[in-house]
Amino acid sequence: METLKKIALILVVIGALNWLLVGLFEIDLVATIFGAATNIIAKIIYVIIGVCGLISIAYLFDDHH
Repeated sequence: METLKKIALILVVIGALNWLLVGLFEIDLVATIFGAATNIIAKIIYVIIGVCGLISIAYLFDDHH
């Protein structure tokens, strides 16, 4: 379970950095690397990062650090 937490956190951080780039420079790194944001691979990456964000919500209420 600790491995899942770490992977989810890493992907959430990557997603946050991507949004930072979008906000500051209008550069969507995921779309740049994997093709347009409408590309199926880019969409899969967005979904995976979003699911990791949802998984990470549970860790806010986890008393076991």
